Amino acid sequence: MSDLPALPVTFRPRHTRVVLLAAGAAIFAVITTVAFLLDQLSPGERLSFVFTGAILFAVLALLARVKVVADESGVTVVNIVSRRRLDWAEIVQVNLRPGDPWVFLNLSDGTSLPVLGIQPGIAREHAIADARALRALADARCARDPEPPRG
Repeated sequence: MSDLPALPVTFRPRHTRVVLLAAGAAIFAVITTVAFLLDQLSPGERLSFVFTGAILFAVLALLARVKVVADESGVTVVNIVSRRRLDWAEIVQVNLRPGDPWVFLNLSDGTSLPVLGIQPGIAREHAIADARALRALADARCARDPEPPRG
């Protein structure tokens, strides 16, 4: 099992993160610059421009925070506004089907959890490799009973 990544490992959409944070910083800088270049604005109006730029940056930073952290005891899924800790035994299957916007984890309680930290948007091959690595880690750490035959 030498092809498994060393734990702990963090999966995140690096290109998307860079684009979102750079766009957020640029938007904040432009809005702040405009606020101070417009002489007819009052101090309160300037402050509202800066505040709006900060809010836009914060929203893009929230979108950029998505990740999956795998360690010896399980997986932490950090999505836009939520964080969920899972034991390895809770993960039944790791899915990234063609056309999926991100990985989905099928869980032992019958639910499915979206994992925005692995998304094939900008870097498809990287996301596929990350999904395979997470699947291999889950398979290596979970003893699963074979499914009973259907019939």
